[in-house]
Amino acid sequence: MKNSALRKGIILAGGNGSRLAPLTLGVSKQLLPVFDKPMIHYPLSILMLSDIKEILIILKEKDINAYKNLLGDGKQFGIDIKYSIQKNPDGLAQSFLVGENFIDNSPVALILGDNLYHGSGLVKQLKRANKQTDKNTIFAYRVNDPERYGIVEFNKKGEPSKIQEKPTYSKSSYAITGLYFFDNSVVEKAKKVKPSKRGELEITSILNMYLKEKNLDIEILGRGIAWFDTGTFDALHQAGSYIRTIENRQGLKIGCPEEISWRKGWISDKEFLEIGYKLGNDDYLEYVKRLIEDKTQDII
Repeated sequence: MKNSALRKGIILAGGNGSRLAPLTLGVSKQLLPVFDKPMIHYPLSILMLSDIKEILIILKEKDINAYKNLLGDGKQFGIDIKYSIQKNPDGLAQSFLVGENFIDNSPVALILGDNLYHGSGLVKQLKRANKQTDKNTIFAYRVNDPERYGIVEFNKKGEPSKIQEKPTYSKSSYAITGLYFFDNSVVEKAKKVKPSKRGELEITSILNMYLKEKNLDIEILGRGIAWFDTGTFDALHQAGSYIRTIENRQGLKIGCPEEISWRKGWISDKEFLEIGYKLGNDDYLEYVKRLIEDKTQDII
């Protein structure tokens, strides 16, 4: 039966961030800077670009005040942000158990708080996945080191045929990225997931349930799109360098929630300008003023 409810979004920003220690000993990984913005702004922007306005951020209890200071309840962006506590990081599938009450009867999108996406045609793919509320979509990206990721294999028709978590060998080089669009049966599926050998509730188990039902679509992120999992020092540096290069070249921000809200008409010119003044950054204020004067620029 087709689900007509609006999709909600979840950002998983818990975990220990041990791969980025000692940086993460005193601050949540998703609050670290990726060039000129905190990391959390990038996945938040992806959900907003998908036209998702109800968002739950799952985090550790000790970090909740910092996130509220940064993002509040989302009203300044024309959206609604709520928070839930993850007591122990027990795998990605746990997100749907923590967020069960938030999800309710709606379809849901999950994005990992350390994933960054950008590129030509991306917004069209995001909106297409969001509109298919009775289908399930994951995003795959060609990588040079498939043994580090969950990998999807395809049959001769180009349909997904097999999903493996960090395989020693795979016929495919397409990694499953940290962005998932599911129908509302995902909560019941998550409840059936058993801990893996790593002791985690793997998202791969849920994907295989959908694959068995033949209800899993794959969106391939092509050569014109960049995807970063910023959970390591090298990846964090690469992502920051990428954002810096594109922004300095084009004069446009990437992963800017208030600009996206303004472009979509969720906030007014006045509200957008107020954010510029509130931040107290003269360069950013000039950027906001320039955008308001010239509305022909692209949102990403």
